[in-house]
Amino acid sequence: MAAKAKEQFILATGRRKTSAARVFMKPGKGTITINGKKPDDYLRRMQSQMVIMQPMELLSQTGKFDLKVTVKGGGESGQAGAIRHAVTRALVAFNPEWKLQLKKAGYVMRDPRMVERKKYGQAGARRRYQYSKR
Repeated sequence: MAAKAKEQFILATGRRKTSAARVFMKPGKGTITINGKKPDDYLRRMQSQMVIMQPMELLSQTGKFDLKVTVKGGGESGQAGAIRHAVTRALVAFNPEWKLQLKKAGYVMRDPRMVERKKYGQAGARRRYQYSKR
């Protein structure tokens, strides 16, 4: 009985705002699926589609890896940023020599900006209710 060879892939996680993305990356033809859909169908804005490809284009690795992405939470912009972060981490795991180049472009670090919470006694995070002097 022949043992089935286990597929080798790299798993990486990326986050941005309230979105979290997992990327399963393996050498291949460059096919990308996001939650079972093509990137064009999942990400409506062209800017978001460009954002997820930035790390691969920077390293001239476009079309050399197959990506299977699962992403949850947040909106389109946050999800695109989370996918970019996860792809960057996967590329660094594949070849640590690429880290310096990706870090210089600003893709390695997680973007820590989050929506500030609304406080009690206020209309919003920073907005106060209107003050009446008289």
